[in-house]
Amino acid sequence: MAGFVLIHGSWHGGWCFDTVAAILAARGHTVVAPTLPGMGGTAEEMAAVTLEDWGDFAAQHCADLKARLGGAPVVLGGHSRGGLVVSTAAERHPEAMDSLAYICAMMLPAGLSRAEFKEIVGPNAPFEAIIKPLHGSIATVIDPLDGAGDVFAQLSPPDAVAAVLPRLMAEPSEPRRQKIVVTPERWGSKPRTYVECTQDRTIPIDSQRRMIAMSPGAQVITLEADHSPYLSMPEALADALEAAI
Repeated sequence: MAGFVLIHGSWHGGWCFDTVAAILAARGHTVVAPTLPGMGGTAEEMAAVTLEDWGDFAAQHCADLKARLGGAPVVLGGHSRGGLVVSTAAERHPEAMDSLAYICAMMLPAGLSRAEFKEIVGPNAPFEAIIKPLHGSIATVIDPLDGAGDVFAQLSPPDAVAAVLPRLMAEPSEPRRQKIVVTPERWGSKPRTYVECTQDRTIPIDSQRRMIAMSPGAQVITLEADHSPYLSMPEALADALEAAI
């Protein structure tokens, strides 16, 4: 059996993986899904967040889990913005994990930031409409009553979506502005799986496939899911994560 460290996307917390974590645990795996430091914090706490710190945080969870499991394989997975954290952790501490999984996530090549990739692929008006600034440019929040469910989880069970939206938190802005640092020798040494979600309205499938082409070499698994496959297709997502071992 394997261990999984799962990193949530923007405005979410580790709780978004609860259903998938339970499925994987029932199959004999061990799952850790932490909430990243600074999420929903004060202006000062969110201003202090860096992508490097988040990468170190994720890698430490991988190392701790590997030690607990006696060397069993550990998969580091990330959803959406969590892909930036996965890449950073793998580059800084490649010994901490055995493979990587990107769940409709940002898998960017070296030297590109999330903000720059957004400029390349162009506007996504429905997504951008639900994002509100907080503390100037320090953070952003999502208005759960302004169409967020239709953007994040239009195929997911309505009761599950209704339970999740009020839990969304303020998201530090700085990690989106930082350029990704990855090298073939470190990040590139880890096997990668990309779980593409064809009905995604947040990171549309064309954008996902553009990233896959920009960083070739990943195993690609296709789900007919929205941006929240942990809600809309949890069993299939668990299968995909197992395929990343």
